[in-house]
Amino acid sequence: MCGVIGIYSQNDVSKKLFYGLNSLQHRGQEASGICVFNGEDMILDKGMGLVYDNFDDESFLKLKGNVGIGHVRYATAGGSYRYNSQPLLAFSKNREFALAHNGNLVNHQSIRDELEEEGMLFQTAIDTEVILSLVAKYYKGDIVEAVKKTMARIKGAYSVVMLFEDKLIAFRDPNGFRPLLIGRAKNGEVIIASENAPLEIIGTDAIRNVEPSEIIVVDKKGIHSDFFEKAEKKHCIFEYVYFARTDATLDGVNSYNFRRRCGEILSREAPVEADLVIAVPDSGTPAAMGYAQESGIPFAEGLVKNRYMGRTFIKPTAEERELSVKLKLNPLETVLKGKRIILVDDSIVRGTTSKNLIKRMKKAGAKEVHMRIVSPPVKFPCYYGINTPSRQKLIAANYSVEEMRKKIGADSLAFISMEGMLNATLMKENKFCEACFNGTYAVEPKELVQDEK
Repeated sequence: MCGVIGIYSQNDVSKKLFYGLNSLQHRGQEASGICVFNGEDMILDKGMGLVYDNFDDESFLKLKGNVGIGHVRYATAGGSYRYNSQPLLAFSKNREFALAHNGNLVNHQSIRDELEEEGMLFQTAIDTEVILSLVAKYYKGDIVEAVKKTMARIKGAYSVVMLFEDKLIAFRDPNGFRPLLIGRAKNGEVIIASENAPLEIIGTDAIRNVEPSEIIVVDKKGIHSDFFEKAEKKHCIFEYVYFARTDATLDGVNSYNFRRRCGEILSREAPVEADLVIAVPDSGTPAAMGYAQESGIPFAEGLVKNRYMGRTFIKPTAEERELSVKLKLNPLETVLKGKRIILVDDSIVRGTTSKNLIKRMKKAGAKEVHMRIVSPPVKFPCYYGINTPSRQKLIAANYSVEEMRKKIGADSLAFISMEGMLNATLMKENKFCEACFNGTYAVEPKELVQDEK
């Protein structure tokens, strides 16, 4: 999972890209980068770590341009190294191309092998370079046609922002797995981003989704829209469960309202006698509030969060995730002592966080801890941009709910039903990807499944 942003303006965009990336920091904390076009050349600056750590006043003196793109990275393909950070820059046919990508391709290796046989050299280990290489290869004077030919080759999830000459370009995969939005300010400035927060913070109106299969080109003449072949919409429902900011509205679903409704529904589906409802902050908080309101059990803050820590699920290694849980969340003994607790979280993926928290909450004096999860059990890998590459790492794929309860040390454990979660979207039709819950993949990940064997 990553975050992307692109801005087209009559003025310098570097600081706005910086602020926009900060509002997308929750989508990736391993690396960040900005690339701008200054009228003659593309200027790229990127590095490992948080946005605030990578850019300063000296950076902004260098990053002068009226059109640019930015990226925050969470690794799904390729290791955690600077050379795998984005945006990526390429030079072909006396043209510069810069590109940033959120998602994951399921057929990148076969295309990479083909391009290498043709003599192309790759500088990274990430699938994003395959997209960039194809666009550069297919460019014959018409950038939209080059993008269409690229989209005809690549399979999987991709929400892309790209610089070409003085143009800002964006395109989204036919299923719309990963979010992408566009907004325009009254002064004509155009912003494209993974979520609505950057658009609202920087100041745009007329915000809409970039549609699945849509190709957008922004230049001095305005905004131009074209389409590749359309397919069935399959927006990732885990965006609303966990990844998106609480204030995000993506493809017609508001994250806060969805999470709160999930808590209300789960309270009806899996009631339990208790004294307090506690959230695993932050993504679990609206759900816990909904559970508390529906059940009539008081909501309380029982876990103190270190606001300077990143998100534990998107840490790349198990050791980092376990340490991050301890640093990030600390039980509040004065609230928990002697109480029967309902602990509400958005999901259980590996079980690391839940086991650690329950153990520490009981050590702090909690009499009982009943775990309630506002998503169904995650039983299958995601091949579209979430770091769960193998079923061996998914606790629900290998154990029953009762076995999971014992492993994490909870007094009871319950998950929302698939029907309940879908009802919480308030959508009349099911346009969501639920592959991590039911194993039904809209785009068959044959190459990646083969790699696991």
